Amino acid sequence: MCFGRIDMSSASQNYHLIWQDIEIEVTYKPLEFDMIAWLEIKSVVPKAAPLPITETGYLSHYHQPGHIEAQGGDVIAFVTAWLDKEASTPQWQKYSEAIRQYDLF
Repeated sequence: MCFGRIDMSSASQNYHLIWQDIEIEVTYKPLEFDMIAWLEIKSVVPKAAPLPITETGYLSHYHQPGHIEAQGGDVIAFVTAWLDKEASTPQWQKYSEAIRQYDLF
């Protein structure tokens, strides 16, 4: 449940961030189709680099309007926290270690 004033603008908000040497482009639409919020996340440099939330480097995520706003409204902080949380999983740790080791097999 969300409280307080929520910006329900349908205008897209575009952001860029660097997470673990990966440039990520984020598009957020607080109100898509007049009923749902939309978050698009894609790695752009290197192109299609896997992320802990998507193996393909691309994620289209729909969620309840006001979810990000209820957590402070900072889209970059929200995405970064999500990436950091998922990066702590054993699966991502194994993948990350294999990349550092230049595993060719």
